[in-house]
Amino acid sequence: MRLDRAEGAPCVIIRREMLDTTQSEAAPPKDEPRGCLFALSQPPLMIFLAVIGSLLLMAALHDLFLL
Repeated sequence: MRLDRAEGAPCVIIRREMLDTTQSEAAPPKDEPRGCLFALSQPPLMIFLAVIGSLLLMAALHDLFLL
């Protein structure tokens, strides 16, 4: 399909290959979806959460015993 427009405007050509949205058989099958528990089990995230948790714990103990 070709749309002719005014001078200076680009024309658009759409081919059947561009409209094909079917998945090819070469796509790897998904074994199982990975959810929130998989993300929480990653070491960098666990280290980050441990640091944040220890900072919150230290702030809470400071408020309880020193103020």
